[in-house]
Amino acid sequence: QVQLVESGGGLVQAGGSLKLSCAASGSTLRISAMAWYRQAPGKQRELVATIISGGSPNYADSVKGRFTISRDNAKNTVYLQMNSLKSEDTAVYYCRSSVVQGTHVYYYWGQGTQVTVSS
Repeated sequence: QVQLVESGGGLVQAGGSLKLSCAASGSTLRISAMAWYRQAPGKQRELVATIISGGSPNYADSVKGRFTISRDNAKNTVYLQMNSLKSEDTAVYYCRSSVVQGTHVYYYWGQGTQVTVSS
C-alpha cells in the first residue's frame, strides 16, 4: 500500500507560478513511477506529467515548456513546478503512483489539490 498526500495548490493569477508536492508513505520502495493528473470541472481526468525511476520525464503537450516534474527519492516526494499558468490550467491536480508486483501494476491516488488560475 502507498499513501499519497498532495499540497501546494491555491489561487494564482495568470502568468504566475505554483509548486505542487506529493508526499508518499507506505511501500515507497515499490514505486516504479509517479505521475500528476488533473481534472477540470465537467472534463475527464487527464495526464499532465510522468516520471519513471531511472527515466526521463514526459509531459502533456499542453504543459510542455511550462511545467516541470521532479522527484526527491530521499524524501519520497514528487513535485510539479508550474510556471506561466493559464486559466485553462485550473483543475484539481492528483498525484498517482505505480507499483509493479509480479505481472500486476497497482495504482494509488492522492486526494487532490485545487489549482485555480484567475485571468
